[in-house]
Amino acid sequence: MDSHSIAAQTAEPAHLEHEHPAFLRHHFENVAQQREAATFGMWLFLLTEIMFFGGLFCAYLIFRNWYYPAFVAGSHTLHIWAGTLNTTLLIISSFTMAMAVHAAEVRHRGPLLRWMVLTIVLGCGFLCVKAYEWHDEWVNHHVPGLNFSIQEFTHTNPAYPGDKPLAPDMAEKTQIYYSLYFVMTGMHALHMIIGVSLLAILLIRARGGAFTNGHIAPVENFGLYWHFVDIVWIFLFPLLYLISRHQ
Repeated sequence: MDSHSIAAQTAEPAHLEHEHPAFLRHHFENVAQQREAATFGMWLFLLTEIMFFGGLFCAYLIFRNWYYPAFVAGSHTLHIWAGTLNTTLLIISSFTMAMAVHAAEVRHRGPLLRWMVLTIVLGCGFLCVKAYEWHDEWVNHHVPGLNFSIQEFTHTNPAYPGDKPLAPDMAEKTQIYYSLYFVMTGMHALHMIIGVSLLAILLIRARGGAFTNGHIAPVENFGLYWHFVDIVWIFLFPLLYLISRHQ
């Protein structure tokens, strides 16, 4: 056997390994096709999420138009500082997630891990602030149900723009505002919890060397999910906290 045959045999496995890396699934022809399919699937998933949250936004706007004074009263019980802080945390987390995707693209494992950890910390910070808000609503009897009460707030809070307390029937309708508030922020928080959990799994895999070998689709697609969740909050913040602050 001559030297040319030996060289060809030794080069062939390396060539096959280059063409068919370990992360390439058998039903895809190449890495580019697999990446495009994964990205397309993620966009389809996000489309269903847009329709889901779009329905909640439509319900909120319809009921706000019907019971505007009740929604004004409900909006004034929320803490603008908490909503602003959470908005800031999520905007920063979008930046850190984008930097994590960039680190995966340039195959820098250390920065990838650091940016992912920062994103997790910011996401947990958001959830802690939201938990504080929910606890405050519970203590003040603003959770819809048998113990619901808002008349005390409209009597004693000077920030409420009304010149007199809400009528009893309108006060009861304020429960619609709080129902939508807890459903919308609750579903958003659920998406945040799922996102933080998935990112923790990706972080563990990244520590093992994944995503810096050219296989960045999981990190890239998760980044799309994370940015979507952040954008949802960008709409929730003004709808729930800001646009009903004045009569």
